[in-house]
Amino acid sequence: MENQKKCSSKKHNDINAISYCVECDIYMCNKCMNYHSEILENHHKYNLDKNIEEIFTGICKEKNHRKELDFFCKTHNKLCCAACISKIKEKGNGQHTDCNICILEKIKEEKKNQLQENLKFLEEISNNIDKSINDLKTFSKK
Repeated sequence: MENQKKCSSKKHNDINAISYCVECDIYMCNKCMNYHSEILENHHKYNLDKNIEEIFTGICKEKNHRKELDFFCKTHNKLCCAACISKIKEKGNGQHTDCNICILEKIKEEKKNQLQENLKFLEEISNNIDKSINDLKTFSKK
């Protein structure tokens, strides 16, 4: 793959990413993706075998919407366009009319802080696993 993205983890930043999490805005190698999926199972992840430009267009993927993603649904933890939150429920619009909606700019800092906490947690888990593996190797040599 051209322009291969690397894992966002400091510990694995030399490994090619195989997945991307929309909510966390991170690229993950196989090891990180497994931890992430266990801890944050409701996050929307994309395999990077797709064209990355198509994933990050900022355009709603709902059928017949094709509008900019300017809103965030806190209820479903999902990006939304104006058609998604419209009160008119024609042509599949209005899926998020009764949800807790905010403008993307307002949720940005909250998500950034959450991402930093998640990364610290994943790195801590990774360090603990590496330590356990080393302890097991040492024990098996004895």
